[in-house]
Amino acid sequence: MLNAEIASACSGFDTGLGAQRLVGSHVEVSRIRSCVDSPMTLSESSVAGRSRWDDRAVSDARVLAAEAVESHVRAFFEGHSVEVVDYDLRPGRREVVPDLRVLVVGPGPRSDSWAYVTAGCWAAMEKDGHGLEFVMTAHVRDQRFIELMAMIAYYHCGGHQLDLERSMPIGEPWVPGSNCDHLLISLPYLHGPELEHCPVPGGHARILWTLPVTTAEIEFRRRHGHEELEQLFDKAETIPTDPFRASVA
Repeated sequence: MLNAEIASACSGFDTGLGAQRLVGSHVEVSRIRSCVDSPMTLSESSVAGRSRWDDRAVSDARVLAAEAVESHVRAFFEGHSVEVVDYDLRPGRREVVPDLRVLVVGPGPRSDSWAYVTAGCWAAMEKDGHGLEFVMTAHVRDQRFIELMAMIAYYHCGGHQLDLERSMPIGEPWVPGSNCDHLLISLPYLHGPELEHCPVPGGHARILWTLPVTTAEIEFRRRHGHEELEQLFDKAETIPTDPFRASVA
């Protein structure tokens, strides 16, 4: 089974809006009475106003960054279909990667495979204008891969910061029947530096590849290093989008 904490981030959510509708008028009256009974001072009102504007500015910046990533992906994959999936990680998780989007790129002139790209990680984790987004390449379009990208985003932004040559356990096969049960963060060799380097307002995002690998390959990398593992992939002429490929280690 998937790691329970990460899996819960990818499940549906209940906002409780139905209950609010049933007592909406009562809630509104209570809010008004509260304001009358405990009026804000001028200084408190000023602080609250600044806070709302700050929150709005941060939200706008996140949206602009996600739009910049989307524009970059669309430009790189010109001639491909690009679907934008707004992925809500549900209450309790949503604030970790607000406004998360997964861009689903269909086959076309650049590749006959599907690509899945996060848009939202940079805005949640950037430091001094630098941060990451992630791309996964697969053989088909499937909701499974959209959910995996959401898992990666939550894992990265929720306390397990990923970077080049690091790995993430999936907790189950990449797809049913696959030997791959980890994701290795690598350079996007299938697409090159033109996709990797993405300008965003106020900084720069690197789009790194989440390569599905086996437990044995992760153990080999720990003993011998990332470069040695990549050499094994090259020697075996590994097809990275083949979920049923044999392990090279």
